[in-house]
This record gives sequence, C-alpha cells and structure tokens, in this order.
Amino acid sequence: MKLSRRRFIKSAAALSATFFPGLVRSCRSQPNIVLVVADDLGYGDLSCYGQKKFETPNLDRMAAEGMRFTQHYSGSTVCAPSRCCLMTGMHTGHAQIRGNKEIQPIGQYPLKAGTLTLARLLQQAGYKTGMFGKWGLGYPGSSGDPLNQGFDTFFGYNCQRNAHSFYPSYLYHDKDRVPLDGQTYSHDLIIEKAFEFIKNNQDNRFFCYLPVTIPHASMHAPPDLHCKWRKKLPQFDDVTADYGGPIVRNPVAAFPAMVTHLDNQIGSLFPLLKKLNLDNNTLVLFTSDNGPHQEGGHRPDFWDSNGSFSGYKQDLLEGGIRTPLIARWPGQIPAGSISEHVCAFWDYLPTLADFAGVQAPSDIDGISMRYSLLQWPVEKQEHSYLYWESRRLGGQQAIRYKQYKGIRRKIRKDVPSPVEIYNLETDPAEQNDISDEHPELILAFRTLFKTARTPSKLFPLFEYEKEM
Repeated sequence: MKLSRRRFIKSAAALSATFFPGLVRSCRSQPNIVLVVADDLGYGDLSCYGQKKFETPNLDRMAAEGMRFTQHYSGSTVCAPSRCCLMTGMHTGHAQIRGNKEIQPIGQYPLKAGTLTLARLLQQAGYKTGMFGKWGLGYPGSSGDPLNQGFDTFFGYNCQRNAHSFYPSYLYHDKDRVPLDGQTYSHDLIIEKAFEFIKNNQDNRFFCYLPVTIPHASMHAPPDLHCKWRKKLPQFDDVTADYGGPIVRNPVAAFPAMVTHLDNQIGSLFPLLKKLNLDNNTLVLFTSDNGPHQEGGHRPDFWDSNGSFSGYKQDLLEGGIRTPLIARWPGQIPAGSISEHVCAFWDYLPTLADFAGVQAPSDIDGISMRYSLLQWPVEKQEHSYLYWESRRLGGQQAIRYKQYKGIRRKIRKDVPSPVEIYNLETDPAEQNDISDEHPELILAFRTLFKTARTPSKLFPLFEYEKEM
C-alpha cells in the first residue's frame, strides 16, 4: 500500500520513537540555546574550514563534537540586513531591513513595533532571553530597541557604527548608557556579561544571543596576542590603519590574534556549561553574519579568508554570503558529522522555535533545520531556492537554485542586466559563466528575480521604487 507523504512522515516518526528514542526526546526537551554570531568572519577563517596559517582548536573541537555545515549562508552581505533575516525569518526580498541605514546621532533604522522576532518567540516559550554584542536594528528607545524586540536584557553596542572601535567611550546595559574609560576592550566585557547571564539562568531555559564584534574592523586585538603575531609577520609592521578608535599598527597581524582570542573564549564556554550541568541540554551554534571584510587594513587574500570562493563582504558572490555554521548538542547532534544541507539565516527562527516547542509564523521564508541537525530518518524540509538582494555595488540580486547560482549586478539603473549562471558543484569559485548554455535557467532566474521579492521604498533596489 502506497503511503501519503504525511502518513509516511508520521510512520517514520513512530518508528524513530521505537528505535531512536534519544532523538524523539530531543525535540521535546526545550534545550538552552547559545547563538554566537561572529562579525565578518569568512568561510575560510577557521582551521576546520581550511584555514592553514593559524589554528582555531576550540572551534575545531566544537565541530568534532557536533556538526559542521558546508552549504550555509548568511542573511545578507552586510551587517544590519543579515541580522534582520536572522531575527525575523525573512530573506532580504521580504525583510523590513534590507541595508545599513543610519539614524543620527546614534543607531540604525528600527524594526517595527510588534515584530515577531526569534527572541519574542522564545520568550513566549518560557525562555529567558539575553543579547550581548552588536545589535544594529534600532536606535535606543525606538521600536527596534532590543528590549522592545523580545530580549529581557541587553549589553553591548546598540549602534553598529559605534562598534567600529573595540575601545568605545560607552556601551549600553538595557536602557542605560554605561560609561567606559576608552581603554577597556569591549569584546571581553561583552563575553563576561554573556557568561554571567548563563550562570544567573542555569535554573531557567535561556536563549543567549551573542553577536560579537570580532573580527570586524577596527583591527583591535588583545595586545599580548597581537604582539605575538607581529613578531611572526614583521613584513607588515610598517602598515598602520585608522578605522575607529586607536590607530592600529600591523592590522594584518591583528586578524589572527582577534580570531584566536574568540576561539579561546569559545573554548571557555563549554567547561562553563559542564560545570553548571547544562552541557547535555544546551544547543550551541556558531556562525558569521557575512563574508570577510577588506577594511581597517585587513587583507583577506593573505589569509585566504573566503576559502575556495570568490567575493567578499558587500558581494553576493559565494565569498560574501557563504559562512561557517557549527552546531553542538551532546547526545543529540551526531559528533563529527558534516551536513551539506543548504540553509540560511532565515532558517534560524523556525528551527529554534521548533526546538523550543513554539509555532513559528506561517508567512516567513525560513524552514526548520531540526531534522538535518538531528539527522532524523524522516523526510527533511528543503528550500526550492534561496534569494538575496543588496543595494551595494550598484545593486545586486542572487539566487541559489539546486546546484546553480544566478546573479545579476549593477541593476539599480539597469533593470534587465545580464544574468550570470554558475554551477556551484563544479565551479564553486564562480569563474565560468554558463548562462549561454542554459537559456531555460535564464528564464527561470529572471522570473524568480521578480517574484521572490516585494518592492521597498525604504530600501529601494531599483531607482523607480523611490517613487512608489
């Protein structure tokens, strides 16, 4: 007898309950969640993703004890829209925030009041929610203030522009501005507050959102690690950079020092969870908000920061949007596993809502990655395509469809610009445009470029949208 798709999944789940009881328990246990989002860390910046010039042993260990994704994408190619995608489950064709839009004197354009964010959903599921690091989705006191978007507590940079220095004159704690002496390394203070939140909520379900500023410019690294790498890279010691805050000598050497420092702190997270008896019921995710930057003296080509891909931050080429994702949950996520599941930032909301036992909205672009993370023997949800748009570099659109990538560039004034097509299975560096060989794909991509998005007067992709 042929089973319907729904009956098949139900039957498979029933069999799983018999033969894989640990997997069934995992979907009901409401794990604590720690989500670490690095800032401008490229696909090739971790040794478990191919970095050869320095090591990240703690993140490598996290991957060895969990799952490493090879086809994971950020929400956008710059900060604010990428974080909006993560918080709302919408891609940049539907997201409220589709670009970096400054508000003076401090902050960025805010999320709307009442937005059903990831944090608010987890609050509804009974989680204590804390945000530590860089926000960038609304100025202090606005509708987009993190305390107005589902977080119980917040410590860090409200404004992403202020986060260009690791030695700021102030940070925010909830609604209060906390003055600093300009000599305090902000990243360490943010990590300290995040770990304090975990300790204070060890008897609660918690969501710790940790969007750190490493390795974004300025290239301010802890002095001891920076000194160590300056000795290894004396050829760059005459290079200086001024991007915000103190001037940096040898910013090239600062980069591995920054990433090593972050790796060390990830290494401190797991002993803390074990000490608090939380390790076996805490899902930890580590990723990056977009590809590697070229700012503040950083040289991503020297470090092979984009791995085998082309493009950087601001590009919709793979190097600008394909980023690491490591997931660890002992006893639930299979240790040492590698996933080729194609996923993106807008999948985090439905995935974490799924684990928390709360219903995600039906009108979002994301789909749950739960089955992929747990490697359940049931049918996994797959995207029919992924979509991005950006006003950067003259306007760009990109679509991932099966193994193909379609991209249009400089479209702000040239709406019918050419469609480039790349086969990512055979050409991950996007060097060989095969559009001439696939007129049917050109038609499909052009259709999706129109239908996958709604116009935005606030973040116009095309010039004509400004007049709408």
